[in-house]
Amino acid sequence: MTRPLPVQPAPPHAPGREASPAAHAGGPPILEARALCAGYRERPVLQDICFTARRGECVALLGPNGSGKTTLLRCLSGVLPAGAGNVFLQGRPLAGLKPRQRARLAAVVPQGGRFPQELTARQMVLLGRYPHLSWLGSYGRRDHEAVDAALAACEAELLAPRRLAELSGGELQRVLLARALAQESPLLLLDELAAGLDMARMVGLFDLLERRRAAGACVLMAVHDCNLAAVYATRLLGLKAGRLFFDGPVDAVFTEEKLSALYDIPVDVLPHPRWGLPQALLARARGPRSSLADSCNGAASFAADPDGASDPGSGFCR
Repeated sequence: MTRPLPVQPAPPHAPGREASPAAHAGGPPILEARALCAGYRERPVLQDICFTARRGECVALLGPNGSGKTTLLRCLSGVLPAGAGNVFLQGRPLAGLKPRQRARLAAVVPQGGRFPQELTARQMVLLGRYPHLSWLGSYGRRDHEAVDAALAACEAELLAPRRLAELSGGELQRVLLARALAQESPLLLLDELAAGLDMARMVGLFDLLERRRAAGACVLMAVHDCNLAAVYATRLLGLKAGRLFFDGPVDAVFTEEKLSALYDIPVDVLPHPRWGLPQALLARARGPRSSLADSCNGAASFAADPDGASDPGSGFCR
C-alpha cells in the first residue's frame, strides 16, 4: 500500500497543478480508439486497445520498453494503419481523413525520426503551417507569426537560423515541439518528449504543455519517467505486452501494486515532501550505495522497534 506521510499542502504554483484537471475536460472525445489492434508484418503489437481522450486532459502512456507505446502513437496519428479496430479524431474515422485534415486535428512529435539535415530550425517549424496553406500555396504573415510564437514558447528563438545537423538531441526536441505548436492543432501526440532534455528545459516544456492543457488542448504523451507523468498528467494509461493494463486518474492508478506489476519490479510510492503528489521509488537497488541504504534502513527499524517486532522493510533512511 502507498505509505502516507505528513506533507505540506500543494502550493498554487506546484507544477502540473496550475488548474483543476477537470477545469476544461469534458464534451465529446477528441480522440477515440475502439478495439484497436496493430503490428508489423506478422508480429502483432497492440491488442484490443480501447480508450477516449478529451479536451483539457493530459494523458500519459506508461509502460516498459516494447509495451507498444510508440506503436500506439503511430496508429493514432495515422502513420501506421490499424490491423483491426478504429481510431476517431473528433468523431471522424481517421482512415477516411486526408493527411492535411489529420494534421489540422492532431500534431505529432515523434521519437527519433529522420529529417532533412540542411533545413534550418525555422524552416522546420514553418512546416507545421503546411496544413493551413492557402490555395495559393504560399506562407503569409499569419503563418510567420505562428512560427515566431512557437519558437518563443519553446525558448528556441536562437536556434532558428541553425541547421538541423548542428542541433543537439535536446535542441531538436524543442524545435519539433515548436513545429507541433505552430500547427495549432487541438490534439498533441508526443513520443518521449523529455528524451535528451536537461532538467530545466524538461520542466519548462512540460510547464508549457500544462498551460496548453489548461487552455483546452488535449495532450497524449508517451513517458518513461513515471514521476514526471504523476506531476503533469491528469490521467494515466498503462500498457503492458500490447494490452491496456490500467486507465484512470493519477491518484487512483499510481499505486505500488499497479506500478510494480506494470514494470515487474518492486516500487514504493510516497508523497512528494513539498507538494504531496505521488512519486515512485525503487524498493530494491543493488548500486554501490545500496549497502549504505540497507544499513540505514536497519538502524531505522531497530530504533522504531528494538525488540525486532517491526516489519524489517518498514524503516527508511531520512
